Formats: sequence, structure tokens, C-alpha cells
Amino acid sequence: MKSPRLALLSLAVGAFAIGTTEFTPMGLLPVIADGVHVSIPRAGMLVSAYAVGVMVGAPVMTLLFSRFGKRAALMSLMLIFTLGNLLSAFAPSYTTLLLSRLITSLNHGAFFGIGAVVAASVVPREKQASAIAAMFMGLTVANVGGVPAATWVGQQVGWRLAFGGTAMLGLLTIASLWLALPKGEPGTRPDVRRELTVLTRPEVLLAMGTTVLGAGAMFALYTYVAPVLTDITHASPGFVAFALVLIGVGFTLGNSLGGRLADWSLDGAAKLILASLALIMAVLPLVLTTHVGAAIGLVVWGAASFGIVPPVQMRVMQAAAQAPGLASSVNIGAFNLGNAVGAALGGAVISQGLGYSAVLWAGAALAAGGFGLVWLGHSHARRRMPLPSSSV
Repeated sequence: MKSPRLALLSLAVGAFAIGTTEFTPMGLLPVIADGVHVSIPRAGMLVSAYAVGVMVGAPVMTLLFSRFGKRAALMSLMLIFTLGNLLSAFAPSYTTLLLSRLITSLNHGAFFGIGAVVAASVVPREKQASAIAAMFMGLTVANVGGVPAATWVGQQVGWRLAFGGTAMLGLLTIASLWLALPKGEPGTRPDVRRELTVLTRPEVLLAMGTTVLGAGAMFALYTYVAPVLTDITHASPGFVAFALVLIGVGFTLGNSLGGRLADWSLDGAAKLILASLALIMAVLPLVLTTHVGAAIGLVVWGAASFGIVPPVQMRVMQAAAQAPGLASSVNIGAFNLGNAVGAALGGAVISQGLGYSAVLWAGAALAAGGFGLVWLGHSHARRRMPLPSSSV
């Protein structure tokens, strides 16, 4: 392995690119909806489609590229990313844009899954959660710089150019991976049945379920953050772009804090962060009524939302230690299943006329459910522990 720092940096560059393409549509939903002549809830299905593509693509792509060396696999996945964004930029209709987003999403889970294994392999065991957080730092920094920039470009020039610019980030990532990672040895043919069996263990399923609900809580709001701010805060397009920067700052702070807490205690970190997220989302309808309150509230919410990522990723990798690559990738799919659940639940709440405040309460309920699954998982693990032997 070349320099561990360069390896983590190259992975963070890829995470930055993926984060930019994943989160940009949230700030551009009204613009995209108008551009392809659909309603905002229907445009929100672009987020759900991307998330479903990640969920399906994660195990398939991981197993497909497992015969490759790590560098070749990651570079190939970013090539798919680049092509998908170019197709999105030139999509002539809503249907073709939906299909283009599906193609783009296929790389996502496998990139983060394989990348997490690479990140954990270059540092000591006690620093693995922080190393994974370092990779995901690119995802959070995307929300500080990449997403607001793409949102501004989409609002001022057009959403197609925003996708075209994101495709260029894919090429930058490919170059970074080629320079920073060693060629490595080709992979071996995976024992698919054995690895899939590992994923059916109760402790693994509970850990992935926590990921789904934690991500669902986040995306219940994040998918509709632009119309939520417009309705509750009476925000201008400029403030919406500024709010996305603040959310990205919160994501970055939470990612770093979540990694450190996970190095201390995986279950303790997950419980603390999910409980905080549930409470924050429950009170956000009151906080968002002013611009100052919205600014502060979104930073805190962003920190709680993304702080959960390092601990849930490590929990799954530890629970499925015999198949860490596949489990890591599938957990990214679980994260994006949560994205789809959150986006769909938020859209359903809006479509039923319950108001944008109800979107936040729905997210709080999902976070509380995630807390419950962590508690169940901890109880299950304690029951499986062997009893201490007694001396006679």
C-alpha cells in the first residue's frame, strides 16, 4: 500500500463525487420538476430511484468486481458513475432521467463497501472507524461545497449543466485512485452462498435495519429540504443554497464526531446519536420558523443525521466479519433503502396534505425506531454470549 493518507484521500475524492450527485437533486427538486414537467413529489421519486438502484447494485456489483484488484474495481465503478451523470445531463424526459439516475446509482454501494474495507485495512484496528469516517468525509464535504455549487449552477444556468459538471468529478476520482492505490492482486472467486448466509444472521439483519431507519430519518427531511424551508421558514432560493452549506457543515462535524464515538463504543454511539436525532427532528418544526433558528437547527440536525454513519457501518462489518466486503456494500444499500423509505414517507405525508411539519415528525419516529433496533441488537448479542464457567 502506498501512503495511507493518500489512499484515504483518493477514497474521499470519490465520496465527494458520489455525494455531489446523490444530494444535488434535493436542492434542485423544484427546478428539475419544472424542467421535466412533473410535480415535486414525483420529482422526489428520482431520489427514491437512485436509492433503490444503490440497494440492488451494491451486492451485485460487489460480487461482480470481486475478481478484480481493489484499485481496478473502484476505478471501474467510477467509470459507471461518470457515464450515468453524462446520461442524466442529456436526458430528454423524466423517464430517461429516472433511468439515468438508476445507472448512476449502480456504482454507489460497491464503491463505499469496497472503499470501507480498503480504508480499514490501512490503519490499526483501534482507528478503523475513524478511517472509514475519513473516507466518508468526502461525502460530507460534498454537502459543504459540491452540492451548494451544483445547486447554484442548476438554479442559475440549468440542472443539466450541474449533472455534466458532476461527471467531470468522476474522471478526477479515477485519476486519484490510479495514483494513490497500488495495482494489487486480482481477487478470488467469492463463495456466494457462504457470504450470503452470513448476511442472514440476526445480528447482521438488526444492524442493517438500524441503518435503514437512521437513513430514513435523515432523508425524510433532506429530500424535501427546499420546499420545507420555503413553506415553514419562507426562505428565498439564496437562503436554501446557504442552508445546504450549513447542513454540509453539520454533516462534516457529525461524521468526525461519529467516528470518534464509534472508536469508543459502537452501540453506545449509535444509541446516543439516534436518540439525539429523534429529539432534534421533533422540535425542528418550531425552530425552523425563523431564519436564525433554521440556520442553527440545520447544523445540529446535520451533525446528528450523519454522525450515525460510522458506527452503523462498523457495526455491520463486525457482525458480518466473515464477509466484510459484501456486508459493507449491502449496508450502503441498506442506507439507501432508508433514503428511499424516508423520501417516500415524506412524499406520502405531503401528498396527504398533512403539511411539511409532519415530515419532520415522521423522521423523528424513524430515528426512534432505529434506537429500538440498536437496543434489541445489544440484547441479542448479550444473550448469545457464553456464560462464564464456574470453578468447583
